[in-house]
Amino acid sequence: MKSIAFGQFYPANSPLHKLDPRMKVILTILYIVCSFLCKNLLSFALLALSAIVLILCGRVPIRIVLRGLRPVLIILAFTAFLNIFWTKGEHLLFAWKFIAIYAEGLYAAAFMIVRIATLIIGTGMLLTYTTTPIALTDALEDLLSPLKKVKVPVHEFAMMMTIALRFIPLLSEETEKIMTAQKARGADFSSGGLIQRAKALIPILIPLFVSAFNRAGDLATAMECRCYHGGEGRTRMHVRHLRFVDFIPLILVLLLGASLIVLNILGIGFTMK
Repeated sequence: MKSIAFGQFYPANSPLHKLDPRMKVILTILYIVCSFLCKNLLSFALLALSAIVLILCGRVPIRIVLRGLRPVLIILAFTAFLNIFWTKGEHLLFAWKFIAIYAEGLYAAAFMIVRIATLIIGTGMLLTYTTTPIALTDALEDLLSPLKKVKVPVHEFAMMMTIALRFIPLLSEETEKIMTAQKARGADFSSGGLIQRAKALIPILIPLFVSAFNRAGDLATAMECRCYHGGEGRTRMHVRHLRFVDFIPLILVLLLGASLIVLNILGIGFTMK
């Protein structure tokens, strides 16, 4: 449970940590778009290389980054399974009764694994690992500030998103504590059928919901004690300004997207439809 990467900030002195948080939000959106532009072997290789470059620029230990992938291993395995056995093609590798494995299915499975892994690594390196919750709140509020003209509560929306993001690792830690306590009382979560395992989770869910509501109440009380009344009339201690160096990663991501499009046009190697 502690391996969930969302909401965990890793303090370091890196170029990504120094980057303006507003630009990092924009870069995250563009990077997600780039991941869906990949169609062939070379484009996915370039995407994987970009994820490695982000890890090096963020100076986050590789073990922490890989630990953040563990919660999605089941999704990766299930996606690979579907692509291997359901993707048809021209190059048959193995056939037995109703089971047929094609080379195109193996390529598609590998490509989907790379896409999902780079999505998690890229968004983690650009946002959660290198951006504090406060900076992320300010960035979202600045980017959504034009909606204030149509009476959209931008500040409250950004605050709710950041609090939800921050509470993910806290709730994960609380879940692990509850499971450990229940196991110490003789609870068994690993044996039995699917229905029995689902019933065994009830002693976890009830205390978890109670704890979550208690945390929400404590947080609301703390915000009221600090005279928090929303974003109206609020000022900031630090006003951020975009620098020239903040636009360099934007240019690099745009070049990455253009390179992926060119590689797709060349169509070298297996190309996804």
